[in-house]
Amino acid sequence: MARNRDTFNEINITPLTDIFLVLLIIMMVIAPLLDQQGLNLAVPNNVEVQDVKQDNKLISVTVSNDDRYFIEEQEVDAGQLEDTIRAKLKDFPEGLLILAQPDASHGAVVKLMDKARNAGVTNISVAES
Repeated sequence: MARNRDTFNEINITPLTDIFLVLLIIMMVIAPLLDQQGLNLAVPNNVEVQDVKQDNKLISVTVSNDDRYFIEEQEVDAGQLEDTIRAKLKDFPEGLLILAQPDASHGAVVKLMDKARNAGVTNISVAES
């Protein structure tokens, strides 16, 4: 007694196509909503650093060539930078002046900017010392 079995010769890809289209639509809707955090920078005016230093309402932080941080010529550890800036911000409400030496790394300056932003600084200026 032999049974006749229907052979399955075709694969139906319609459900698979439907799933891919739904995923595509979800990604197209969600992608513009993702907010990538970045730095909001305004193009600065050309100002001499000595003019800015005389304005005593800014916290001056120097980033040395070997990526060390100095506030008022005293070295500050990178781990305590945020707390130090937060404490100084009460006396210097105008913002922060970053004086980067020519061979200071970009990462050290960005790290300082992040710490300053976390400490509550809203105005940050960058100059080469």
